[in-house]
Parts: sequence; structure tokens; C-alpha cells
Amino acid sequence: MPGLWIWRTKHPGWTEDADWQPIMTSTYVESEGERVVLDPIAPSPDAAEVWKRFDERPPTAAVVLMPDHVRDIDLFVRRYGARAFGPMFFFPDDVPKTRLEPIMADSKLPGGLVALYDARGRLETPIWLPGHKVIVFGDVLTEHRGEVRVWNSRWHQTKELPALRALLELPFERVIISHCDEDPVHTRADFEHALELPPWKG
Repeated sequence: MPGLWIWRTKHPGWTEDADWQPIMTSTYVESEGERVVLDPIAPSPDAAEVWKRFDERPPTAAVVLMPDHVRDIDLFVRRYGARAFGPMFFFPDDVPKTRLEPIMADSKLPGGLVALYDARGRLETPIWLPGHKVIVFGDVLTEHRGEVRVWNSRWHQTKELPALRALLELPFERVIISHCDEDPVHTRADFEHALELPPWKG
């Protein structure tokens, strides 16, 4: 899709006993004159083509979607001078060195991007890309063997599902998922189907 692409990188903190996949998805979007990276993990040093794309069209903003997705936000800010955005709070052992501009549900971000509400109680803000009709998720959704699932929370029935169903009011056509076995890009129909399935419990 023009102005929107993803890259996938092994998470440096992944271990064999983790309940999530080792390969993470990060997103780059161009919108309204801004170039934004979402939940970026730096590609490996030998991923020359990916770094070339960044260097030719440097990110102007970088966004952390949730407290435990700090990842490589500092590197992108340092290398490209991007403005940084993210949650108001972080875990004590994973705090970015960069001072992030705080976001919450309904925050407007550079490029006309919008932070959404997921109701899981972990300060995650999925990001709506209106110009591309795409929602980018951090941990709300996962994908296993080609099937999209909602990640379980203690508020699954009472808060999480109602909040996710409210997103159907947006005219999105695709969702991008950070954690997946196969394809991180899925359709609106896949999202709707996930709302009818039992939650994923890892």
C-alpha cells in the first residue's frame, strides 16, 4: 500500500519460555506530510535495504503503543531526530531515555493519526491510520496459524470486547498485528471474526 509498509525483526528479549512469538512487526506510515514509525524495533545492521528506506525518507515521529513496547524508540529519535510519543507511564526496568510526549485514547498524533481505546487496563493505544483505513495494534490482537484472536484480559467480556466492537464504527479495511506466526496484516472480516472467538490465553 503506498505510504505504508512494515518490517519484521526478532525481539531481543525473547526467550523460549515466552508466551509470545519471537518475531515482531513494526509499522512505517506516511500521512499528511509526516513519516511515522509505530512500535519500532531496529532492523539488524545488515538489513541494508530497510535502513536505506529510512534514510531516504527519515521518520519525523516515532510512537510507542504501550508501556512494554519501548523497544528502539531512543535509537530512532537519536538517528532521525523524530518527535517521540507514548504512554504516560512505563515499567521501572524499561523506561526510554527519550522524553515522550504523552498520548492516551483520542490523542491526535502527527499525520492525522489517532490513538484508540482498548479497555485492557495496560495503557495500550491502538493507532488509527485514517488515510490508509488501517488500525495498528500492539498486544490487543495476536495471530496463530493464520487466525486472528483477541488476547485475553480479566476485562475481556465486560470492557475489552465492547471497546473493540466500538472500533467497528471506524471505516477500516485492514489491521496490523505486532505478534503473529504468519501474516501480520489481516482484514476487517478477520477482526470481526476474532471478536466471536474465545480469547487467546497463550
